Amino acid sequence: MRGSIRLFNIFGISINIHVTFFLLLLLFLASGVRSLVLVIGVFFIVTLHELCHSLVARRFGIEVREITLLPIGGLASMTRMPEKPSHEFFISLAGPLSNIALLGIFFFPMRLILGDYVLFHPLSVATWPLTFAHIYWINLALAIFNLIPAFPMDGGRILRAVLSQRIGYQKATKIAVNFGHIFALIFGYLGITRMHLMLIAIAIFIYMAASGEELQVDIKETLKKFRIRDILRREFLTVAHDATIAHLLELIFRSHQEDFPVMAFDRAVGFITRQDVIMNMRDAGRDSVLVRDVMRKDFPRAGEDDTLMKAKALMEEKDIRALPVFRGDVVTGVITLEDISRVYALIGAGGAADDGKKNTYSSEYTVGGLF
Repeated sequence: MRGSIRLFNIFGISINIHVTFFLLLLLFLASGVRSLVLVIGVFFIVTLHELCHSLVARRFGIEVREITLLPIGGLASMTRMPEKPSHEFFISLAGPLSNIALLGIFFFPMRLILGDYVLFHPLSVATWPLTFAHIYWINLALAIFNLIPAFPMDGGRILRAVLSQRIGYQKATKIAVNFGHIFALIFGYLGITRMHLMLIAIAIFIYMAASGEELQVDIKETLKKFRIRDILRREFLTVAHDATIAHLLELIFRSHQEDFPVMAFDRAVGFITRQDVIMNMRDAGRDSVLVRDVMRKDFPRAGEDDTLMKAKALMEEKDIRALPVFRGDVVTGVITLEDISRVYALIGAGGAADDGKKNTYSSEYTVGGLF
């Protein structure tokens, strides 16, 4: 996520903190050291919550790129949506269950150390024992809040996973999104009437995230209806593996094609993209650097019978904007994100989409822990 700073890696997952999080730290620090410890403790719990989402997602073969801590919670960013409702169910349930598990694991130790009076005292940071009791009970609040059956909370995803097996994925999403909008309006009303900025921020986030989820599903369902062969342009250029970068630039300028299969003896041996060309545009070396020196030798490929959604997800997973298309071992074309976005603009949104160059529509899947 833009504006994030990496803190550390755990299990190969980058744990990031958004720059706006520091404003929250300063706000709580102004209230005292115990308040600062409280917010740090809460975000430690949120990180565990997101890690549980992420580890279950990995169990189902979904790559998790990062966990980002925001002032209103955390987001685990995954490369794609779960393929089955049951996968989404268990991924979403893992976060709240982690909070409930922490409650159970630490209940007797906390009761023994702090005593009933402190542990069951109204939430406060008046003393250090009360501060730690406060952190402990926030587990319960997080679990309950995230089980609300509305997007983007975990409960909304659990609801969709259950409903989609009966009424379909798109209709189930619509119901969970509507619940999300309702809860956003409730939180917004409470935030405005009580002058509570955090509630207002959460309301805005919930409304926008719910709407974004609905858009993503609409795109997914639209793109699943089309195969690559339906939109593949048969007129395309290839480049020889021993061509220079200077020659490749001439091809780009003359043809407006920006991504090329690389051929050697009538066989595809690589793929070179616009990003690769930009990274290797050295004024002094264009005539000496060969395509084979900078091409992607281990490149993803698509088949003519693959859906547009599969192609799009593969591009975003590999962080590229184009794929070579094959029929067997023969290259039959190149498909780009711009091609796919154009289909949605014409068919799915009646022209509401852009040209795809900004990668507006992402198949990235996020699961969040909010409070």
